Amino acid sequence: MKNAINYKILNLLKYSFILFLMGIVFHSCQDNDLEISQNFPFEVKVMPVPSKIKEGETVEIRMSLETAANFIETKYSIRYFQYEGSGKLQHYNDVPYLPNDEYVLPQKQFRLYYTSESAESHQFSIWITDNFDNEQKIDFEFDNVL
Repeated sequence: MKNAINYKILNLLKYSFILFLMGIVFHSCQDNDLEISQNFPFEVKVMPVPSKIKEGETVEIRMSLETAANFIETKYSIRYFQYEGSGKLQHYNDVPYLPNDEYVLPQKQFRLYYTSESAESHQFSIWITDNFDNEQKIDFEFDNVL
């Protein structure tokens, strides 16, 4: 009689434990969405540029965007603002950028060209943003060549 009671208690505990495990498994499988990271912060690498520029001279600025991983749908854009001096910034042979207007970057490695249009020092900032609101700011300063 005592063995029959112990056997029933053990069976009850065994089936309770199995039901408990099944509940955990089924509960963890409720969410069908996969957690896929699409937001990868980036870093901007800039090759060295001259520190002096004269009026009418063009300086090449080589830049690359480096990320920890690549998400194919990440889009990058660029804008700039000139604080001092007068000049134009453009991508290859494209139309010069207008200050504070946003332009799409077609690739992660690119060259910008800054042309001085005044005989004074030049200061401007470039902001690069992705479609996940990650943003990097790069400052440039060129002294005038006398």
